[in-house]
Amino acid sequence: MMFASIAAGVIMNNRTASAKAAQPATPVNFDVPAGACDCHTHIHPDPEFPFFSGRVYTPELASPEEMTALHKALHMERVVIVTPSIYGTDNSATLFGMAARGPTARGVAVIDDKTSESDLDVMGKAGIRGVRLNLATSGVNDPSVARPRFTAAVERMKARGWHVQIYTNPAMIAAIKDLVMASPVPVVFDHFGGAKATLGVEQPGFADLVDLVKSGKAYVKISGAYRASKLVPDYTDCIPLAKALISANPDRIVWGTDWPHPNSVTPADKKITDVTPLFQIDDGRLLNQLPVWAPDAAIRKTILVDNPAQLYGF
Repeated sequence: MMFASIAAGVIMNNRTASAKAAQPATPVNFDVPAGACDCHTHIHPDPEFPFFSGRVYTPELASPEEMTALHKALHMERVVIVTPSIYGTDNSATLFGMAARGPTARGVAVIDDKTSESDLDVMGKAGIRGVRLNLATSGVNDPSVARPRFTAAVERMKARGWHVQIYTNPAMIAAIKDLVMASPVPVVFDHFGGAKATLGVEQPGFADLVDLVKSGKAYVKISGAYRASKLVPDYTDCIPLAKALISANPDRIVWGTDWPHPNSVTPADKKITDVTPLFQIDDGRLLNQLPVWAPDAAIRKTILVDNPAQLYGF
C-alpha cells in the first residue's frame, strides 16, 4: 500500500510531547479489502492554520503523519478528510491534509454564501467532493433554519454533482426528510445519523433515516460508534442500529473512524480557548466491530470500497 510522502516538521505548539492522537492498540482481525476507505477523519495539524474565533471547543493537534500511521495499522488505503467546525469555513487545513496524503485522499468542505464558485472550482480540483452542514455542534437545531440552509447547499452542489453531508440528529432528519427525498444530489448523514444506541431502532426519527437509506436517497456513515454509545470498548448496543441500516440498503452505507476523535464539548470550568484532550479510541477494536455488523465479506467490500469509490470519485 503506497502513501504520498508527508512533509516533516509539524509545529506542536500548545501540546505536550506525550499528548497524541489515538493509534490502534488492537490488530485488525479480518481481511480488509484492497482500496478500503476511512470515510470520516479530520486534520488539525499546525498552529499556522488558525482556529475559527466562533468555535465551541479547541482540540489537540492531529497531523497527517499520525493519520498515515493510523491507516497503515488499519489497512486503509483511502481517506476522506472533513473540515471540522473549529475552522469555520476555512478549509485550508483539510486541503493541506489531502495534499499530504496524495491521490488516495478526498475531502468534504464547509462553505457559506461568501464562498465563491471559483473557490469551489479550486477545491474540486484538489479533491473536495462535498460540503458539510453542521446542525449539531453549532447548536442549530431549528428546522426553520436547517431547511433553507439545506436547500441552498443542494442548489449550489447540483451543477457540480457533489454531495451534501449533514451532522445532525434523528429529529432533524425527520424534519427535513421530504427535502432529502427530493434532493437531486446525494445526501450523507454522519455518525449513525446522530442516533443514540440506548434508545434502539424504535427511537423517534430513526425509521425516517432507514427509509431514506432504503430509498437510495441518503448515505449513512456507520462511524463514531463511541458518539452513539457509552458501552466501551465494543459499543455493543450499536449493533441493532448498524444492522438495521445495512439491511435497509448496503449500497448506501460507508464506514469511518472519526479520527482523531475530538471532544466537541468544552467542560463548564474551562474556556473555549483551553485545549480539550482528544478521546483515546482504539480504532483497531472499533474496525473489528464491522464484521459483527456486516458478517458477509462481500457486503463489507461494498461498504469499505465500492460505496466510497462511487460517492467520492476514487
